Amino acid sequence: MKKLLAIVLSLISLSVYADEVVFKAQAPAQVIVGRPFQLTYSVNQRSRDLRAPEFSDFDVLAGPYTSTSSSTSFVNGHRSSSFTQTYTYTLMAQRAGSFTIGPASIRVDGDNYQSNGVRITVLPEDEEPAQANQPQAGSGAQSSQSRQSSQSSQSNVSSENLFVRTIASKTRVHEQEALMISYKLYFANVDVAQLTNNTKLPEFTGFLKQEMEQGEIQTQLEHYNGRNYQTAVLYRTILYPQHSGDIKIDPANFEAVLRVQTQQQVRSIFDNFFASYTNVTRMLTAPGVTIHVNPLPAGKPAAFSGAVGRFSMTPSISQNELQANDAITIKIDITGAGNMKLIKTPAVDWPEGFEPYDPKVTNNFNTTTAGVSGTKSIEYLAIARSAGDYTIPPVSFSYFDIEDKQYRTLSTPEYTVHVKRGAGAANGTQAAEAPVIAYTQKEDIKQLGSDIRYIDTKPLGNGERMKVKSAKWSTRYLWLWYAMPALVALLLLIVLRKQIRENADVARVRYKRANKVAQRRLKAAAAALKANDSDRFYQEIERAAWLYLSDRLSIPTAELNKDNITTLLRQKGVSDELIAQVNHVLSTAEFARYAPATDHAMDDLYRDTTQLINNLEEQKI
Repeated sequence: MKKLLAIVLSLISLSVYADEVVFKAQAPAQVIVGRPFQLTYSVNQRSRDLRAPEFSDFDVLAGPYTSTSSSTSFVNGHRSSSFTQTYTYTLMAQRAGSFTIGPASIRVDGDNYQSNGVRITVLPEDEEPAQANQPQAGSGAQSSQSRQSSQSSQSNVSSENLFVRTIASKTRVHEQEALMISYKLYFANVDVAQLTNNTKLPEFTGFLKQEMEQGEIQTQLEHYNGRNYQTAVLYRTILYPQHSGDIKIDPANFEAVLRVQTQQQVRSIFDNFFASYTNVTRMLTAPGVTIHVNPLPAGKPAAFSGAVGRFSMTPSISQNELQANDAITIKIDITGAGNMKLIKTPAVDWPEGFEPYDPKVTNNFNTTTAGVSGTKSIEYLAIARSAGDYTIPPVSFSYFDIEDKQYRTLSTPEYTVHVKRGAGAANGTQAAEAPVIAYTQKEDIKQLGSDIRYIDTKPLGNGERMKVKSAKWSTRYLWLWYAMPALVALLLLIVLRKQIRENADVARVRYKRANKVAQRRLKAAAAALKANDSDRFYQEIERAAWLYLSDRLSIPTAELNKDNITTLLRQKGVSDELIAQVNHVLSTAEFARYAPATDHAMDDLYRDTTQLINNLEEQKI
């Protein structure tokens, strides 16, 4: 029995190391001078002899500390295992700038492996606040209100600690020239719990708008006006001015929910550790900005249709020699960056003797921070109906070059085509049919072929009468067929009215979605735990618990605190043991965000939070 157990354990250990060796380095993308941060090296197999690079631009405060973690799971009879060995250094930057930490090396089973390098941007320390710090105007256009001096307490949030900037990539452009407008949140010494949907954006009158995909909001450090802030881009869009002159973009409004420490009397030493917090809603106004739009210069070419940017043209022709009734194709690819979606399709002046079709246009565009770029492909197809030599004149496309500030015209070559006499009308028609169908995708012609029936012109004999088939269904079936849509419509009306009543009950909607939202937060916390990202882990855990209780108990965010939660749980008949579990999870999550914790403590907190939400679901509060 012991031998069997030893064999099983050895097989498990071998399977752990059977994976490909992954050795990587991780560190924050931005740090601040004089503030410690952690650099970690992780490898997915047991290793030794770590050789770190020279930290010439950083002070080594501690490390390397070594830790290991492993897990084994069985799902549907399949076993999966993971192992991670981590080496942690605590470093501190000596000066501001951008620095690269070179790769480290390590030995695994006698082989050497090298990690990736890490590039870190070091921001300067906060400057001492001036007595009267007035905002400065610029492309970013700060808040127009005078900012107060920085407050360390979150209970008095000033406009210097929390504001939104309107950032224009350009403030002086030409007509149809792309610019990007961004709304960026800046906060320091403030805990922003969430952003609500109560957002009011300007109409962007005078512009053609191309929205950009936002994705999940990410925060990063930025040094601005002598201070270091956590920043997050709330909204971005690409604008194309449609006329010249000064176009004003109105202010935008965003609503944020802040977690503010409640001022209360200190009754014991534990009150300093387990502080009480409440949520406060704050409306933030991003100032407007004026864009100076210059008109396009005079002397527009005849082929100019409003394209602005920088483009290139690649033309091609399918053949220069063909038979009558054969198809010929000219293709033009317009590639570049600018107002690509506004480019009009140039026209081809086909000579007499060609039967043209409508051009086929394919757009392959990407929207980036620099604007819209990509390729517009245009295919022109025509059928040569008469023999002879023909000249297809050049196809011209004009645009305003935004870099050189002048008009440019791109043209295809002048094509000479020789059309031979075809073998016959029938054969010629057959030869042209395949490319035309491939070009136009004539589903309508195929459908007509199956719908049209010829009239029988055969005369009837003497005494012969036309036979008319009787209806397959009786009258009652026809009435039932007409009544079915009405019955379906009535059923849909009943279901929709029920959904409208349920959606109108906001508290019920929040109640029903509470567990779904909490599980999504717990999933994000599990991913952060696996990535050893403690800051994000505690943030997701804390939000999962607080927001679940807010939705489940229908407590407004401004009144969400432990006292109100305890009172409502008692009113709903929840046991004191479960209430104590609620307070334990909330207090532990709050305390852990500001105190160092081990992987074991993070695992315990994740398990306790998951168990708490499951217990509350069983209570059906």
